[in-house]
Amino acid sequence: MDKGYADKKTRAVIRRLHAVPVVPPKSNMRRPWRYDEKIYRKRNEIERLFHHLKNFRRIATRYDKLDIVFRSFVAFGLVMLSLRNC
Repeated sequence: MDKGYADKKTRAVIRRLHAVPVVPPKSNMRRPWRYDEKIYRKRNEIERLFHHLKNFRRIATRYDKLDIVFRSFVAFGLVMLSLRNC
């Protein structure tokens, strides 16, 4: 969820699912709400990780039909990303 979906209805649905909506309010909100910035940053890091993983064509298109093969390529992608950052 990002700022584009930050309305009362969506936040109510998330709360009904026993989850915590972690999205900052839009800058033009009359009554902005509080949110946990640390959790929002972690959420953003995870989203960026998935973005980098999708740069691997085999992972993005999910050619592999077997779950074990797909998971192994995701692990391989994570190793490659960690080697790039060294």
